[in-house]
Amino acid sequence: MARKKISEFRAKTILFDSLGKKYIGIPIDVTQDIESQISGLDRSKRYVLKVDQGIKQRNKKGLVDLEIYSENAKEKIENLKSKGYSHFLIEEFFPHDASSEKYLAIERVREGKKISYSSHGGVEIEENSDSVKSLIVKNYEQTEDIARELGIDQESFNVLLNIFDESYFSFLEINPLVVDGESYKFLDAAVEVDSAAEFFVGNAWSNNDFRENNSHEKTNEEIEIEKLKEKSPASFSYEILNTDGSLFLLLSGGGASLVTADEIYQQGKGDELANYGEYSGNPNTEETYIYTKNLLITLLGSKSFKKAIIISGGVANFTDVRKTFKGIILAMKEVSGKMREQNVKVFVRRGGPFQEEGLSMMKEFLEKEDLFGMVSGPEMILTDIVTPALKHVS
Repeated sequence: MARKKISEFRAKTILFDSLGKKYIGIPIDVTQDIESQISGLDRSKRYVLKVDQGIKQRNKKGLVDLEIYSENAKEKIENLKSKGYSHFLIEEFFPHDASSEKYLAIERVREGKKISYSSHGGVEIEENSDSVKSLIVKNYEQTEDIARELGIDQESFNVLLNIFDESYFSFLEINPLVVDGESYKFLDAAVEVDSAAEFFVGNAWSNNDFRENNSHEKTNEEIEIEKLKEKSPASFSYEILNTDGSLFLLLSGGGASLVTADEIYQQGKGDELANYGEYSGNPNTEETYIYTKNLLITLLGSKSFKKAIIISGGVANFTDVRKTFKGIILAMKEVSGKMREQNVKVFVRRGGPFQEEGLSMMKEFLEKEDLFGMVSGPEMILTDIVTPALKHVS
């Protein structure tokens, strides 16, 4: 089994059908005639255009346009097409108050279904991560409080759980879920399915609905990390954003990854960001070595004059900092000479089990190899590690 992302159009079609509602989003495939695909747009209505290729944080990456009308839709699509994207989704704009936005995610785990939810949703969910509650459930009775807090009637919530199983979903995220009185809308939905289950789902989805999470053909490094992910109980993701970037991220934990990348964009250096991704879930030394080795291949191929690696993350609950740092050091040691030649400095902020030993080991290695930028524990604010890294590459 491999978890595969499907298009938002297909995900919403499945969800709406299960609730007895009609979904009227318009999928756009730029390999087909664009004008014919948007011919049904109403001149009196405002629409939203999104890249529909399984990409997270689309709004922050400029891949969502809220000012779409029938007369400018083709031009807007062509602009995103020129950046390498091929699949889009057009939906009618739905005005709403931010206070009505909720968050809901369901993930299949060994113990059952893990449901994460919050009364605060939308693009700032990572900044409000402390509001997200999680519960592993095995029966519908356990979800009554969740449905009540989200403002969804229990019957509809049960339908979502049913379709999650019937369509062989591995992961479902609705963010934001907009609740207005007795009505609610799924403004954004992300779904991963069990790729081996196509035979069992009829026409609900097929491999034609699978979507990659970037706009370019996968590099060997991205492919290698995908293979690593499929073989490991730990979590790995890796996406190359700019092959000639100067800022390279070795981040642990999804929330920390988003916050760190967002800080780089906030400081106006988003164009320098070479990659995005994370390693988490207590990977072992060998796995972290493989992950780092592939990142370093990307780094050494960059034409940037100065480069920085940011090794960062929140305070881990169970990921052994010492063990992961050992894998990172092993990979860097193999190419430390080339890293010095290319003006690479390494900036570290990390906390968790065995952090003192791990940080000491990392600092000693970086100083010895003349790669030292900064090493800090969790006493430093997570985003503060970005500033000295940016100063180095400026």
